[in-house]
Amino acid sequence: MSLSLPIETDRLTLRRYLETDYDDLLKLQSNDDVARFLLYDAQTPEQVRDTTLPRRLVELPPMDADGQAVTLAVILRETGQHVGEVSLFVQNAAHRGGEIGFVFHPEFHGHGYAAEASVEMLRLGFEEFGMHRIIGRLDARNTGSAKLLQRLGMRHEATFVKNELIKNEWTDEAVFAMLADEWAARS
Repeated sequence: MSLSLPIETDRLTLRRYLETDYDDLLKLQSNDDVARFLLYDAQTPEQVRDTTLPRRLVELPPMDADGQAVTLAVILRETGQHVGEVSLFVQNAAHRGGEIGFVFHPEFHGHGYAAEASVEMLRLGFEEFGMHRIIGRLDARNTGSAKLLQRLGMRHEATFVKNELIKNEWTDEAVFAMLADEWAARS
């Protein structure tokens, strides 16, 4: 299936990354506060240039195999500012399972941009890609993201205690989920 981009919401444009997004992506990915609860440390300019940005510039996959992902830049329509990014991953193709993720610049927290963009990723997963179940996984200490997933209508399903060794620390992992029929009832 081919994804029609960009996606316009009331306040945002979700689009593919461009080469010219390097500075914005570097600002996001090199921020220690942003990386605090992510699986990786803040990125260097070289890492963003050589690895992170090129991964976001590839053609969008068909989203029919495990590990495929769509990552979109989130742009504030009014100003053209890059405020963050949202992702949708194929977590389990055989069971039509997906996973959403989001990373936003701290200066844009508290404005509802992550929720507005994430709703579109859930819509894509359920309505465009026919996913049956979409999860959100996070470091259980990340209460802001947990609250966002709950506002999206995702339910807390589990907390796995000291489940992952991240940055040399055992961390708890919280898992939230929504089913396609729950999405349809919400819409």
